[in-house]
Amino acid sequence: MEQLTSWVFTIVESSGMFAPVLFIGMHLLRPLFFMPVAFICISGGILFGMVSGTIYSVIGITLSSLFFYRFLVYMPKTFKRLIRLKGKILGEKRQISKGQIFLLRLMPFIHFHLLSLCILEISRNYKEYFKLSFLSNVPLAVVYTTFGQWIASLSPIIMAAAVIVILPMIYLLRQKEIVVSWEEFFRKDHQVSQGSPSMNRVS
Repeated sequence: MEQLTSWVFTIVESSGMFAPVLFIGMHLLRPLFFMPVAFICISGGILFGMVSGTIYSVIGITLSSLFFYRFLVYMPKTFKRLIRLKGKILGEKRQISKGQIFLLRLMPFIHFHLLSLCILEISRNYKEYFKLSFLSNVPLAVVYTTFGQWIASLSPIIMAAAVIVILPMIYLLRQKEIVVSWEEFFRKDHQVSQGSPSMNRVS
């Protein structure tokens, strides 16, 4: 995890004018490395400051949400598996409200795309999904980017100490995000719960 963190900072810092593009790209690649969204947003605050870091993170997080949406369109079986797993984690008939989603977005141990799935369930169409995703991503980006800028304003020694303390926490949060085993995810579906939305909603 520490090597990955150093790699992220080194690549982005040495990219010059392309740094914002690479940073946004890190948001899109984040799921492949099981990196918490909070970590990327904090990095944005350290590298770009609060305003620019927030803008880049909102763009990156929202693009990630939209890619997730399109992914489900082309992978209906995966959509059904996610619905089943969401039912096991949150309850078969539990539907989270918009306000609850906005608050849960701020909690780093809640899986990002699990909440994207909840947004999908309460959205009537693509436009509403985009709107709710964007609105729920803004507070997340602002809070953690501001925290990153605060870390950057500390003296080098204190900043290094803060990073050393935060890294183990990020690793633990990453572990908590991986709540489903591969065996469970790829196990054959028997039936999707009756309250689950159809794929017509995401097509």
